[in-house]
Amino acid sequence: METIKKNLTERRSRSMIQITDPRIEGYLMKLQPEDDAQILAMEEKAREMKFPIIDRLVGRFLHLLTRLKQPKLVVELGSGFGYSALWFARALGEGAKVVLTEYAEKNIAYARQMFEEEGLADKAEFRVGNALEIGQEYDNIDILFIDIDKYQYPAALEAMLPRLAQNALVIADNTLWYGRVVEENSNKDSEAVKRFNELMFSRSDFFTTIVPLRDGVLLSYRI
Repeated sequence: METIKKNLTERRSRSMIQITDPRIEGYLMKLQPEDDAQILAMEEKAREMKFPIIDRLVGRFLHLLTRLKQPKLVVELGSGFGYSALWFARALGEGAKVVLTEYAEKNIAYARQMFEEEGLADKAEFRVGNALEIGQEYDNIDILFIDIDKYQYPAALEAMLPRLAQNALVIADNTLWYGRVVEENSNKDSEAVKRFNELMFSRSDFFTTIVPLRDGVLLSYRI
């Protein structure tokens, strides 16, 4: 039994590579305290539910990109209960909006509640259903944020390219996928993430990089 446990532990450790040293993440978090009640409530909810969200470091990165880009339309493919969308919304200018997509109605209901408490409900559209289908209803998307099931990443790129505005930003979370992108024998999620990365970097009409923050954030600018 001990041998089995040891083998399982070794396999898990091989399949997960620490992208950022926890000590560095801790240092960065100390530099970036947060007092926004809704952000803190969402972070606590994620911890209690063990619900995957972008963390605060990525949230601040998205917020900064949004302020620099000044988009009119942000579309999220996969919004969960709205944590990343709230970071986008807090940076949006007058008349701009973020579209949330989520298959679970209870998550969208919670997101709507948080946006209303934040006074930002007028900057959001709350959509329940298939993210890829909903996303294709919009045109001239200035920022596309991809955070759906990883096996869907290549299909999401193909489906959404015609919907992007000139000089659009494509941002995708989990593009280092716990380090599994360096494994040769990986599952369909890992293979899809690797394929997505290769597709983005191979395109001459985009300038692409991956920021090794948290689990890897791909950022691509449409030239």
